[in-house]
Amino acid sequence: MPNYFYTAKSLKGEVHSGKSEAKDEYELARILRGQGYILIKAETREKTKKKKMEISLPFLGVSAKEKLFFTRNLRIMISSGMSLPGALDTLASVSKNKKFKDALLKIKTEIIKGKSFSESLEKFPNIFPELFSNMVRAGEESGTLEDVLKSLTRQIEREVELKSKIIGAMIYPAVILCAMIGIGMLMLVIVVPSLAAVFADLEIELPATTRFVIFLGTFMVEKWYLFILILLVSGFLFRTALKSKKGKKNLDALLLKIPVISSLIQKTNTAFTSRTLSSLISAGIPIVRGLEITSKSLTNFYYKKALLEAAKKVEKGEKLSDALMSYADIYPLTIVQMIKVGEETGETSDILEKMADFYEEEVSNATKNLSSIIEPVLMLIIGGAVGFFAVSMIQPMYSMMGEM
Repeated sequence: MPNYFYTAKSLKGEVHSGKSEAKDEYELARILRGQGYILIKAETREKTKKKKMEISLPFLGVSAKEKLFFTRNLRIMISSGMSLPGALDTLASVSKNKKFKDALLKIKTEIIKGKSFSESLEKFPNIFPELFSNMVRAGEESGTLEDVLKSLTRQIEREVELKSKIIGAMIYPAVILCAMIGIGMLMLVIVVPSLAAVFADLEIELPATTRFVIFLGTFMVEKWYLFILILLVSGFLFRTALKSKKGKKNLDALLLKIPVISSLIQKTNTAFTSRTLSSLISAGIPIVRGLEITSKSLTNFYYKKALLEAAKKVEKGEKLSDALMSYADIYPLTIVQMIKVGEETGETSDILEKMADFYEEEVSNATKNLSSIIEPVLMLIIGGAVGFFAVSMIQPMYSMMGEM
């Protein structure tokens, strides 16, 4: 079992630090609770070393891992009998993110003034999304806040895990593409000008592809400032286009047509939908409201649209399974059929949770194989780029030798 370096507080507010062996953080929290302490922070030696190498960038916002730490520890504190303002004050004191710390202190102040926890959370939508505040409200109204926080902890854990797997799978292709672009630019700046001078001395007629490569290399060397400006402007325009509704819609439509990527997007969005909707329904939130909140947690335009339209159909009396049947092109038929079984047995939430586990495992398997699928495609792209450059530079030499 790993050794944990922990920080804990007694109910009187006394800080206690130490080292203890435990299977995981939950067991450590139980051990300390038996000693009259509430776990605030726990790290293994490996995590401590890794953290020393990390740079804190609070201006980037609040990460999902920070929110996971907050939710998990808040649940432990509440279950131990600590007051909500006291728990928020303690968690704010250990947070290294200034933005998050300020938000927690303001939420504590609002609660002391008489507002509910969920109302206070709604003042910070960029940190706590509608999913979070709505589930907390349901927990407050039903008296099951501890259970809701446990459900939210699991929700955030799985989201973090799923996103990290997808990002991890895309790192290799991204590195290869960046390396290819970097080498290509070096060739254009260093090799092409030298060959251009040789061709100029020989006074031979150059093919169109060779003239294009020489023009590009010369432009990058002589007017590098314009080249950088063009790149910056192009990047800004591309980003602006993606942020627009039409641009986002077109990009999402394109991604859903790419063979390997479309399958991964379908499984990822199905997993997110199942997990989020399951958490909301189990918290007691009406299914129509749950669909509306879930749609806001998705990033793909067509999945958001499908859930919003399904919510309208369900509101009119249609079953969720029948409403989603119209979107069989993006939601697998399996999930629709399983929801139908859940509606018939009254266990929709449980079935959605099982389907979320299934599709998260599918995403995990897909990301493991993604690199092996993308690698041949990258090799073809690199080979094509190298071949184009080689032919463009060598063709004039062969032409000259043929005339001799």
